This record gives sequence, C-alpha cells and structure tokens, in this order.
Amino acid sequence: MKKSLLVLVLVAASSAFAAAPTYKVLTKIKVGGGARWDYSYLDTASHRLYVSHGTQTEVIDTTTDKLIGTIPGTTGVHGIAIAADFGKGFTSDGGDNDVTVFDLKTLKVLSKVKTGQNPDAIIYEPVSKRVFTFNGKSSDSTAIDAKTGDVITASIPVGGKPEFAQVDGKGHIYVNIEDKNEIIEVDAKNALVTKRYSIAPCDSPSGLALDPKGRLYSVCENKMMIVSDPASGKVLANIPTGPGTDGVAFDDGYAFSANGGDGTITMVGETSPGKFEAVATIQSQRGARTIAADQKGHKLYLPTADFGPPAPGKDGKKGRPQALPDTFTILVVGR
Repeated sequence: MKKSLLVLVLVAASSAFAAAPTYKVLTKIKVGGGARWDYSYLDTASHRLYVSHGTQTEVIDTTTDKLIGTIPGTTGVHGIAIAADFGKGFTSDGGDNDVTVFDLKTLKVLSKVKTGQNPDAIIYEPVSKRVFTFNGKSSDSTAIDAKTGDVITASIPVGGKPEFAQVDGKGHIYVNIEDKNEIIEVDAKNALVTKRYSIAPCDSPSGLALDPKGRLYSVCENKMMIVSDPASGKVLANIPTGPGTDGVAFDDGYAFSANGGDGTITMVGETSPGKFEAVATIQSQRGARTIAADQKGHKLYLPTADFGPPAPGKDGKKGRPQALPDTFTILVVGR
C-alpha cells in the first residue's frame, strides 16, 4: 500500500512538471507615435502597465487593455519603478540624467531628481524605502529616498555597466553587469555592493527576473538564459533562447525570454527538481524584445512596432530594419 502511494505521488509530481500551459497572442494594443521603447513595468495590484516610449511613458489599464494616460517629459526613458506606499512612481530618464517623480493617481509630474549618467534600470527597494537607478555611462547607482525625493547616495560604484535589476524583499538588490558578465548584490540600507559572481558562459546579460525560490534568470546576447542561485553564487542552468532578447519575465512557475530578433518567446520551466529546460516556443512579433508579466491574469505584455526593409549599410552590407512611424504596439500574450 505504501509503495503504491509513493508511485502515485511520483507520477503526480512528474505530471505537474510536464503540464505547461499554452500561450498565444490574444490582442494588440495600438499606441502609435514614435517607435522607440525600452522596459515596461506591471503593477499587478493596481492593474496598471507602464511602458517606456521614447520621450514619454504610457499607462495602460490591464483590466481592459486600454491606454488610459501618458506621463510626458521622460526623455530617453528606460525603466519605471512604483512605490505604492507613498503613492509615487519613478522613471529613469537616460536622455536627461534624471528621474521623473509622478503621482500614481493623477499621473502628474511632481519633481525631477538628478542621477548619474544615463540611468537605465530603476527599482524600488521596499525595506529601505529607497529608489535605486543603475547608471550605464557612469557605472554606478544613485539611491533616492522614495518619500522625500532626496538623493541619499549620489554614486555607488558597481564595477561595470549595469543593466536590469530585481529586489528580494529582504533589503538586497540584484543587478546584471553587462560588460563583465556578472551579477552583483547591493545592500540597499548601506548602499554598497556586497557580492558579485560570474554567470559565464552568458555574454552581455540584460533582462533579469527573480522567482519565488530566490533564483535569478538572466537573458544574454549570445542566445541563452542563465539560471543562477545568488545565495551560493553558482550557475544552475544554461538554456538556449532565440536571438535579440533584452527582457525576461517570470510568471506562475515559468520564465519567458522575449526574443526580438526572430519574434518568439522562449518559455523555460523546471521540468524536474533542479533541472531547467525550454518547454515551449511562443510566437510573438519581430522587435518584441522586452516583456512584463501580469501575475494575476497570467498575461505577458511586449512592446514592439512594424518594421520596413533594412536601411543601407556600409560596404554593401544591409543595415538594421527600420521601425515604421506610428506603429508602436503592445502585444498581449496569454493562455
């Protein structure tokens, strides 16, 4: 009887690992305007998606998937952070070397805060109640008091070019270092880097996601996703993805790599304890290289645009395809 019960438990566990849901494009949210974008942020609690869009930030209601507002003057915006406990949002404005602080209810701009050069990733760390920007050109981080908007630490050296960041809810921030192929750990309270470890063979890590078990997922320029354990500083898995990925999101047990180069999403799951594999390839659209996840509705949002023929390049070689004006769109992918 005990042996039969054990077999049933093992079979059930195996089935749970194998049963990956099927995702597809559900709809497209037409925004229009210029075709420059970077990261998006989904505030699941308030059903709002914030999308960087060149010189402004778009706000979408995820219950209706409709555009409901725009935050102007966020020049060269890369990322968005939300401090719901203070009713404020923050954008990292790479073109102006500052942060735009806005009111979550009205979307009105409240203030501007100077940072290091080309602030890229931005994140709210809830234990210290601080917002951190990670500045690509000055290779440092700026720490800002989320309540007052005062700069607490103007420059925290990070030892390389920082990309996307995640928080663990315990006072730590994890950041991909693009030019060193590393992840660093930042102590938010003391505003300093306390750990760094290699994620080789990853080259140029950009997007970063964190799962409920504390494992990190980095997407890399050389068409792979690295799963790592920040506690031990060890790489756990190396999974092939598509080309041109810049973002990764985690939702309901799976990591999703946005592959803008071929218009796909690589879906990665833990197929058995400690073993990570690609479990599906989801069709998206060319150029959809960043991604945000709605963890209540289990939907994925990917900004992109339509593209024309490649521009003329040097020495007879073709250049990159050019995004067409007024085609900026948010793909909604779900089950």
